[in-house]
Amino acid sequence: MQYRTLGRTGVQVSALALGAMNFGQIGRTPQDEATAIVDSALESGVNLIDTADMYGTGESEEMVGKAIAGRRDDLVLATKAAMPMSDDRNHRGSSRRWLVTALDNSLRRLGVDHVDLYQIHRWDPATSDEETLSALTDLQRAGKIRYFGSSTFPAYRIVQAQWAAREHHLSRYVTEQPSYSILQRGIESHVLPVTEEYGLGVLAWSPLASGWLSGAVRRGRDIATHRSAVLPDRFDLTAPANRARLDAVERLAEVADEAGLTMIQLALGFVTAHPAVTSALIGPRTLDHLHSQLAAADTVLPADVLDAIDEIVAPGTDLAAHEKFDTPPALLDPALRRR
Repeated sequence: MQYRTLGRTGVQVSALALGAMNFGQIGRTPQDEATAIVDSALESGVNLIDTADMYGTGESEEMVGKAIAGRRDDLVLATKAAMPMSDDRNHRGSSRRWLVTALDNSLRRLGVDHVDLYQIHRWDPATSDEETLSALTDLQRAGKIRYFGSSTFPAYRIVQAQWAAREHHLSRYVTEQPSYSILQRGIESHVLPVTEEYGLGVLAWSPLASGWLSGAVRRGRDIATHRSAVLPDRFDLTAPANRARLDAVERLAEVADEAGLTMIQLALGFVTAHPAVTSALIGPRTLDHLHSQLAAADTVLPADVLDAIDEIVAPGTDLAAHEKFDTPPALLDPALRRR
């Protein structure tokens, strides 16, 4: 296992980190399997576990808490808040009112007195940066969080938050958690240059592109992955973006074969090769999934393989741009761009 420094914090984290979104109802991973996954990951050198309050409406945090009981100090524990937790309009967002409550709820579910990294799951356009950063700074000073970060923020919001922290003499975000894979490289043109400029650690989620890069999706085969059942539109081959993805996957499979790698090793090795990326978040549903992904722990792609990938999916290109999660709200809601 390789280890990198998380931004400028001095904290050493594994190049592959364990994402717990699939624990519970989302991935149908039961507690005994989740505990076995955590056990095996920690034994293999993974030392960062990432979850969120909204994964299974708290279920993932509860399962992580049970899995790590008695060994809290052996790992870097991260969770997130801001996504809706109920129909109540104030049980979401990044206001002080909600973050104080949300963190206490997360700590209770996790069974710990602090988290190492507390992340704002999505930018909240209804709340000022000063409001959010002030609350997070106070929670940090209270000892409930060690550091805080953002997740899936547009590049300009990352810059704005850094400016607001400096302007108001508050602690700043020290990490960003964006979606990044061979098939979705858009952040290379805007987000990653910004994180490098400000020294942020980067925890990349969906490095296997929702299963497209797992090796299970190939031309001529029925697509029967868990994610394809949950999100069928993302695998509908009548859609031009999905046909483009399948074409790229077929060409990438040839590159992997020639290099003596699995598709998973190619995909994870690509993400961890970028100098701005600290860790790639893997989200296994089963022990078999975990072991196939941990096989990429020491994968280092040579220059010729990286060049071959660039020929298939150009740097800075998203093959499914409509699936981006950092699109400015005004592009999605007409009311925000019309008087």
